[in-house]
Amino acid sequence: MTETQTKTSSPELRAAEGAMEGLREDLFRHVFAYRPLPPLSPEGRFIRRLPEGLRRAVVWTPHALVLGAALIVLMAGMANWHYRFLMGFVPAIAVAMTLVRPVAAFWGSMLATIFCAVLGSEGLWGPSAFIAQVVVMVVVAARTRPRTAVWMWTVTLLFGLLLEGGDPTVTAPMAVLSAFALLVVALVHIRRDAEQEVREAEREITVQRTVTAVERDRRTLLEERTTIARELHDVVAHHMSVVAIQAEAAPYRVENPPPELEQAFVTIRENAVAALTELRRVLGVVRAEDYEAPDAPQPTLAVLDGLLDNVRETGLETEKVITGAVRELPQGVELSAYRIIQEALSNTLRHAPGATARVEIAYVLGGIGLRIVNGPPRGLVKPSPGAGHGITGMRERVAMLNGAMTAAAAEDGGYEVAVFLPVPPAETEPDERDGRGDRDDRDDRGTVAETLVIERDGSA
Repeated sequence: MTETQTKTSSPELRAAEGAMEGLREDLFRHVFAYRPLPPLSPEGRFIRRLPEGLRRAVVWTPHALVLGAALIVLMAGMANWHYRFLMGFVPAIAVAMTLVRPVAAFWGSMLATIFCAVLGSEGLWGPSAFIAQVVVMVVVAARTRPRTAVWMWTVTLLFGLLLEGGDPTVTAPMAVLSAFALLVVALVHIRRDAEQEVREAEREITVQRTVTAVERDRRTLLEERTTIARELHDVVAHHMSVVAIQAEAAPYRVENPPPELEQAFVTIRENAVAALTELRRVLGVVRAEDYEAPDAPQPTLAVLDGLLDNVRETGLETEKVITGAVRELPQGVELSAYRIIQEALSNTLRHAPGATARVEIAYVLGGIGLRIVNGPPRGLVKPSPGAGHGITGMRERVAMLNGAMTAAAAEDGGYEVAVFLPVPPAETEPDERDGRGDRDDRDDRGTVAETLVIERDGSA
């Protein structure tokens, strides 16, 4: 068949084909499929509130209702004068079949109706056949889907009109009663499906939120570690540059140094320059393309007063208290302490507007202790919501230095951050000069330092 001979089906024809396919799918395919009715869930909204013993019995309520309806059909058939037992037993079998083979039960009910009409004297819809047909359609519709209910009602209506010779008055009671019953079942079915879809959507949203929160925390953690790596790069690069410069200048400070000593200093310098090169490569992995290295040196506790002055200008009343003998700490510790105080004060500005803050710095033998505490928020400005990223960054810095940190709400409604950063005892530094080679050092120091600075900038 050529393309010009091919005709597109009309919408009406496609709708009819879809309807017939639905009929075959619902009432003709897998007619004898074994689908036992499952018990109710013991975790239902009402069942879970019952005692344990009663709960085990209540879950079988649908089965008891179906068997009770079968018993009613049996009793209705027994009221007939002719063939009492058969008039009740055959339709009751169709009702009981809905527990295991629902589609076969519908067709069995149709056959039972013909059987009762032939043996009985009350026409097509005798009491037992009438009750059995309604019960079967309701149970099957409840166990399948609303579309199946429509097909069963349509088939039943055509079946009654056909056997009664087109007289609608005989099948009208069955059609009206079953229509109302099936409509109620369909509405319950649709509502239950809608509630299930809502629960599924809520579950998916909850899972997605959980995954998003985990990913956000992980991304925040990586960002904080990257920031720390960038800052420590400047600290380490400075010390390695000093090592390289001193190793280059050391031979000029010794008169007639042995070759072994000169070679040792050359090796030290080469290793320092190589370390700077590797440090630059590692940092390039974690540094963003748009990252610009700061021009100013990394801050320390010596410039903490400037930070406090800045936050006071924003309206945060801040008090600083220092205990112990103030001394210079390793630059990494100084930088971390400064950043922790900076982040704690920033959190106070965001989450406790109008509060006061107190910064306590304690210099002890084993390290340095920090305590930043603020009062409850005051005033009309509402606190800004936060995601805990600042606390994550503080913990990363403390963990990097093997320190300890606690952060929790205070009893008065404020917040307190307490940190201890250990500092190992510094080794005794050798004298920078031994009294020899001063003249050579003074002559060559500028040239050597300039050379090493250029090399350091090019490699780190």
